[in-house]
Amino acid sequence: MVLNLILVAFNLLPAFPMDGGRVLRALLAMHLGRRRGTAIAANVGQGMAILFGIVGFFYNPFLIFIGIFVYLGAQAEASMVEMQSALAGLRVRDAMMTRFRTLAAQDTLDKAVEELLAGSQQDFPVLENDQPIGILRRNDLVKALSEGRRDAAVTEGMSRDCETVDEATPLKSAVESMRERQCATVPVLAGGRMVGLLTLENISEMIMVNSAMKTNGAASQ
Repeated sequence: MVLNLILVAFNLLPAFPMDGGRVLRALLAMHLGRRRGTAIAANVGQGMAILFGIVGFFYNPFLIFIGIFVYLGAQAEASMVEMQSALAGLRVRDAMMTRFRTLAAQDTLDKAVEELLAGSQQDFPVLENDQPIGILRRNDLVKALSEGRRDAAVTEGMSRDCETVDEATPLKSAVESMRERQCATVPVLAGGRMVGLLTLENISEMIMVNSAMKTNGAASQ
């Protein structure tokens, strides 16, 4: 009973990812909004995590591991809410790459190597009759090469798990689907034709650029 009471008290501490941190975020969000409330609650949680680490260094090393867990949990929660806020109202077309290279189904992995080394693109859509049928990812390409399959067709190394997305799809929904399927890159279609490439890396860059522009705009005012 005593142990359970201790766990309850610990869980009510105002630090993510414990329930106390979520309660604090909810109270702050009522007046400051979810984004700002999460940022403050996350900072409080990280401050408590640092305190755990200091106390644990002198008294109980186990508190150091708890502090690390709390710190990373707060950081992850803040990043997730920040991204959700940044993606609100945007469509896939707003973040897709329009300059990209593709591979034909009959191309060899050797051809894919040439494309990989010729630019910065890491994942390549594989097309058949102008329709995407899969994604050849860099890691899968490297794995196939290590197995000596340089002359094999790209279809032997590509992934078929990543579905296409329409350019009008809400960007937030597309990102959630990509993360669930563990797809860093998906082809973008418009009217049944491929018009772009959506990557998690490009989305992150777009968020950073937009955030910098907003910060600069607020500073100039």
